[in-house]
Amino acid sequence: MNRAERAQMAMMLEVSAYPKPGNVDRCHDYADTRLEHFLASTILVRPVFDAAERPGGRVGSLIREAVMRTNGHSGGNTHFGAFILLIPLILGGDIEGARRVVAGTDVADAIEFYAAFGLTEVRVGESADLDVNDPASVAAIRERGMTLLDIMAYSADRDMVAREWTNGFSLTRRSADLLHAHGPGREGIVAAFLDLLASEPDTFIAKKHGAAVAERTMRCAAEVLRGERDLAPFDAECVEAGINPGSIADITIAGIYVALGEGWQWDS
Repeated sequence: MNRAERAQMAMMLEVSAYPKPGNVDRCHDYADTRLEHFLASTILVRPVFDAAERPGGRVGSLIREAVMRTNGHSGGNTHFGAFILLIPLILGGDIEGARRVVAGTDVADAIEFYAAFGLTEVRVGESADLDVNDPASVAAIRERGMTLLDIMAYSADRDMVAREWTNGFSLTRRSADLLHAHGPGREGIVAAFLDLLASEPDTFIAKKHGAAVAERTMRCAAEVLRGERDLAPFDAECVEAGINPGSIADITIAGIYVALGEGWQWDS
């Protein structure tokens, strides 16, 4: 399996595993985003992953192209955070290579990323002053000479996907390790997802519902792991309230990509 195939498989396997509390999977959809939208994005992005596997690709333009290719359905952009993690991993081959890729980003990458961000409906934290919808932000990026790694560092305190770029992909590494520990297939994916959710407040939830809800969701996941709460009702509660741990899902995808490259079995 080459790197592009592994990335596709990671996206497909994550959305197919169930139940992952609050997230779209084969058992439930949201009104505006369904399982089919996630699977369609997995297919539509393949040319970008192929390009990332060839020499000379730039991370900013590849993220923008991935967003453009997967914006053609009514489900919105399903995998923006996953692309932020997967494309450096494909370019670099593994976590060490991804660290070198992000360290080598430049101002052009940052501007391409902002163009990609502007094509999504991803929530921006209220404290963000580099507004993706404000043309002055691009001018400010040029003026300050900000690389894409600088942009991620700027966002790291309020966005756990951006934080992966600044902490050496540490949660991605942990996600892969959890998959190895929990074993193969969808049961391993769900177990790894719950472990992450129980230990990290999801920043996608925090942006949508506030930090208190993200913290409460983390505590509830820990109760599931301790056997104090049943998983199915917790999942149903999250879906009903629209509590979607999207950032944990993105990091889980990246972890699956890494684990697949290390011999983790998805079909055992």
